[in-house]
Amino acid sequence: MSKKWIKWMAVFLAALLLTACGSNGNKADEPQMKQEEGTADQQDGDKSGEQATFPVTETDAVGNEITLEQAPETIVSMMPSNTEILFGIGAGDKVVGVNDYDDYPEEVQDIEKIGGLEFNVEKIIGLHPDVVFAHESGLGTGEEGLQQLRDAGLTVFVVKNATNFEETYSTINQIGKLTGHETEADEVVEGMKAKVAEIEEKAKEVKDEKKVFVETSPAPEIYAPGAGTFMQQFLDMIHAENVAGDQEGWVMMDPEEIVNRNPDVIMVMYGDDSAVDAVYDREGFDAIAAIKDKQVVRVDENTTSRTGPRLAEGLEAVAKAVYPDIFGESQADDQAEDEDDQAA
Repeated sequence: MSKKWIKWMAVFLAALLLTACGSNGNKADEPQMKQEEGTADQQDGDKSGEQATFPVTETDAVGNEITLEQAPETIVSMMPSNTEILFGIGAGDKVVGVNDYDDYPEEVQDIEKIGGLEFNVEKIIGLHPDVVFAHESGLGTGEEGLQQLRDAGLTVFVVKNATNFEETYSTINQIGKLTGHETEADEVVEGMKAKVAEIEEKAKEVKDEKKVFVETSPAPEIYAPGAGTFMQQFLDMIHAENVAGDQEGWVMMDPEEIVNRNPDVIMVMYGDDSAVDAVYDREGFDAIAAIKDKQVVRVDENTTSRTGPRLAEGLEAVAKAVYPDIFGESQADDQAEDEDDQAA
């Protein structure tokens, strides 16, 4: 694989994180508070901070013990998943800087952008944040810049790159403690757990496991998540077979091999509806069951890869895409209905 492609994939994966990496996280997955409820929590943010016990000390992803003497009044979030957590727990009104990839909730559009993987150190320093929430997934390209922030006297907390739901819950709770929103964080986590439990209970109805191919980049270099990825956990939880699950991590799949493995469902995790059309149009793919049965579905990559409050919502979206008869109508069903209406 070329260095150029590796660098592109690093940017792509960091953006997904959730991201991701989960995952449009905060309307955080329907149980944990609708967007309006999140806004109400935001309004109560100062009150929560005053009631929280400070100083607070937490150990970050690189082993640094970070102590905050009081609830932060200004926060820079360097990863979309961090931002979704902050808004989900009611600390969004303290955020003064966000990543260029941030797009949820809508309020982030009006917040100062600090760059992506290559962030603007001077701009972050100029925002005078009480704490900077960095992310473990960005250490490969950003460690030098983070050290510059530390040298400038800023408090930098590196959030762990969660690889499963339990680690996601922990990061939400940790950010809640550091911002004085521990109670709200607990509520978000409990809401997520309830949604996940509901989905797992419904998944018991699955009798015939479907084979699923999940592609995260288009032809000619088609990449898919294999074993050890968040998507593998999603598919395991709903009793579906990952056709790329015999390989570890993110793997490039040959189109002919995808045809040979004959998935029942193909999930597209990028682009717009035209990406689905492109899969249907691929040469040789007309032999695949998913193509024949019109089971190519685009699922929002943000909710399934950003390890924040909407992650359970992402799990539900995957469940609906694979087993619409159990979990409700999928996008593929909606598309088929639209086509029938147009034909009529």
